[in-house]
Amino acid sequence: MTDIVTITGFLGWCAVINMGLLMFYTVWLRVFRDFTKRVHSKLLGVDPDRLDVIYFQYLANYKLAVIVLNIVPYIALRIMV
Repeated sequence: MTDIVTITGFLGWCAVINMGLLMFYTVWLRVFRDFTKRVHSKLLGVDPDRLDVIYFQYLANYKLAVIVLNIVPYIALRIMV
């Protein structure tokens, strides 16, 4: 059986890792935008003009998931302990 301290540590590290991945993906899409759009448009058959909206939605949904599933429970557990 795990205790609250272990779960709090787990959620904290999950949040750190996920925020790092979010920053990496954001920088990747900013630096290698043309390359990424070219690959994704050929691979998935999506219009390159639509990919900017799709990338923005992806990053927004990922950020929302990290906040709701990692950061908010971490803060709640920190308050409880």
